Amino acid sequence: MISYQIASAVKVNRVTIGSVEHVLPILLAILFCIAIIAISNQKFSQQQKEKTLHYLGVFVSLSIIVFHTYYMSLGGYNLSEDLPLFLCSFLALIIPIFTHYRKYWMYEILLFWIISGTLQGVVTPDIAIGFPSLDYFRYWIVHLGLLTIIFYATLVLKMRPTLKSVFKSFLSLQVYAVILVGINYVLDANYSYLNRKPESASALDYFGDWPNYLLVMEAILIPFFLLIYLPFYLTRNRAKKTS
Repeated sequence: MISYQIASAVKVNRVTIGSVEHVLPILLAILFCIAIIAISNQKFSQQQKEKTLHYLGVFVSLSIIVFHTYYMSLGGYNLSEDLPLFLCSFLALIIPIFTHYRKYWMYEILLFWIISGTLQGVVTPDIAIGFPSLDYFRYWIVHLGLLTIIFYATLVLKMRPTLKSVFKSFLSLQVYAVILVGINYVLDANYSYLNRKPESASALDYFGDWPNYLLVMEAILIPFFLLIYLPFYLTRNRAKKTS
């Protein structure tokens, strides 16, 4: 990928787990998320809330566009490795569509995609070049920005998933994977690691070789999505009992 091409030409300052470069962006994002949600709920009109969500979406998407445009200008951009087709990058690219139209079916899909897709990236960051590289800022804006957007839609715009949302999101992810299989075949690529595991250490190392790790991921997706849905289910049941 782009960041690894650059890292090979410069002294690598890889972000390590638990370092200031890892923890500080997360803490700042948590504070920002809490503040913007609190301010929006207390002071914003409905129109202002919707505009704020869209501004967040545009900002996250611009980080991806600027990043890829800049490295295209340097030359050596590789279509088989560098396109924004890995899940988080793809979500960041298309998120303004959701933040503009705010369609409920989009929320149903994106909630589970974003939380499951960004979780490992936040806990175990894979950033080849640390602060203050463009890749460093792009990485955290994408991962933490997507989480902020989905929490904002949930806690400010009051969107909520249902049990059906779990399966809608799962099935739509299968469609995305099938499309990527075709793209990978045409470009001889490995987007979303559908053809082989990443060379760097990852959670996939615990799931066996190809295609076993894909089967394991498929098997745990719905239970993981159900775990994400559990707080919504418990909250809804509690509300019913108190009403």
